[in-house]
Amino acid sequence: MSAKGGTAIRLVGCAKTFTNGTRALERTALELKGGEIIVFLGPSGCGKTTLLRVIAGLESPDPGGRIFFDDEDVTELPIERRNVGMVFQSYALFPNMNVEENIAYGLKVHGATPQHRAKRVEEMLQMMQIGELRLRRVTELSGGQRQRVALARAIAAQPRVLLLDEPLTALDALLRERLRIEIDVLLHSLGITAAYVTHDQGEAMAIGDRIAVINRGTIVQTGTPREIYYHPASSFVADFVGTMNRVNGTLRDGSLELPGGRIPWTQGGTGAVQALFRPNDARIVTEAEAQLRGVVEQQFFLGDRTRLHVSGIADGLVVVETSEHREFRVGQSVGLRIEPGALLNLRD
Repeated sequence: MSAKGGTAIRLVGCAKTFTNGTRALERTALELKGGEIIVFLGPSGCGKTTLLRVIAGLESPDPGGRIFFDDEDVTELPIERRNVGMVFQSYALFPNMNVEENIAYGLKVHGATPQHRAKRVEEMLQMMQIGELRLRRVTELSGGQRQRVALARAIAAQPRVLLLDEPLTALDALLRERLRIEIDVLLHSLGITAAYVTHDQGEAMAIGDRIAVINRGTIVQTGTPREIYYHPASSFVADFVGTMNRVNGTLRDGSLELPGGRIPWTQGGTGAVQALFRPNDARIVTEAEAQLRGVVEQQFFLGDRTRLHVSGIADGLVVVETSEHREFRVGQSVGLRIEPGALLNLRD
């Protein structure tokens, strides 16, 4: 175990082919440190939930695949013997039980004494700030309240590993943002090893110590949120995680030449090239500082930032995001500056 006390997880050659021949997961090798939170991020049908279910023991890997919790091979163990907690998108609470009874259910299954059950339920009610709901039926709860009960039930039995399958998808945007923060604080305070499935990039960035981006059953990149965002390993990752500008230009004399100007280029090469950069890496500057010049075609005020669509910079519109507290108008000329380190050249 790590210093944080969590259970390390190791997957060796784990693939999953269903009986109808569908290959949901390619051969996968993955290691999670004890106490680490990893987010499986990808489009619908990419295999992220299948991977989570393989870790849980709800699905068996194809022959040859092995799963280890610390040094214990748990490949053949069913979910009830792996001591994992699960939180589902649908909450999966028991409608015939009240909040206390739902939280206590897993403890009862594991044979905890009534005294221990009562103590843990009380701790969970306080941790999730739902003490006043203890006697309510789950059918009387809001979506956010149900999600807190589901988390409390999953954590109550002190699982070795916590697995969360798109737990916030059914909630409205404001509540989802609030619970996202609460889950992040909760998981890091517990020091429990957790795997979290989502297709929401913002959620992945906010919660994960690492993100594993999955496409067509394959983990195509694993890294910290900052690494995934600023150093994507492929065009798929670049386009899936956040907004990415793609501009076609010409390399000449250490510069990238575009219709709107020139940018220093430090990666070598000559001739035609496609460069990529994030909208927030293009700074709006004065005419004297500008490397590139264009015209605002559209502007969108998003509260904490303004998004501009700018023409004249490249062969298509360029997206620029700025947190400056100023107004822009359609038809306005703007100057941009992009630091060389922000430019990517992906050759896949």
